[in-house]
Amino acid sequence: MRLDKFLKVSRLIKRRPVAKEACDTGRVTINGKVSKAGAEVKVDDIIEIEYASKKVRARVLEIRQTVRKDEAVSLYEILEGAVIE
Repeated sequence: MRLDKFLKVSRLIKRRPVAKEACDTGRVTINGKVSKAGAEVKVDDIIEIEYASKKVRARVLEIRQTVRKDEAVSLYEILEGAVIE
């Protein structure tokens, strides 16, 4: 699955255009490497997102095309930081 789509489906970032912008400006990494929006996300990848004043690290647990809002947290495990609501 594309990185920007995973970020949106998992609700780590609420909207896909915002996820794409974050990726394209170098604020998102997969396994320590700066990644573009089209990068492929796989189970067990470590995604790191830099927000304005926070950093979030999460491990991908599952890849699903669609998920209900209350089930989105089952797609990842927070390793550091907190998801911004």
